[in-house]
Amino acid sequence: VQLQAFGGGQAQAGGSLRLSCAASGRSFGRYAMAWFRRAPGKDREFVAAITKRSELREYADAVKGRFTISRDNAKNSVYLQMNSLTPEDTAVYFCAAGPRTSDSRTYYYAEAVYGYWGQGTQVTVSS
Repeated sequence: VQLQAFGGGQAQAGGSLRLSCAASGRSFGRYAMAWFRRAPGKDREFVAAITKRSELREYADAVKGRFTISRDNAKNSVYLQMNSLTPEDTAVYFCAAGPRTSDSRTYYYAEAVYGYWGQGTQVTVSS
């Protein structure tokens, strides 16, 4: 599966952005999907994940209550609604797809779970 993320840009602190990730192929519904981000000078980190039929959604503590992950399998797309943005959310955001699932929520935090990655979209939040 090929992934393309878009929707990044600039926002003021307290503002909102919505990221989208479009997937190619007809097997999108078989993949767990996730968003990761890499801030300047830092390693890439987990942001949010959603299972194949949206039965489980998991969030990093840093974004819990502010970000919402969703998907539309009919449109081969996954979304990340980001509200109450802070300068600490400034990063390149990547979407990722993984073919396996687990009942363990922490399973989805690991990059190794995901075999397919998009190219990233820049989000910049100013104070």
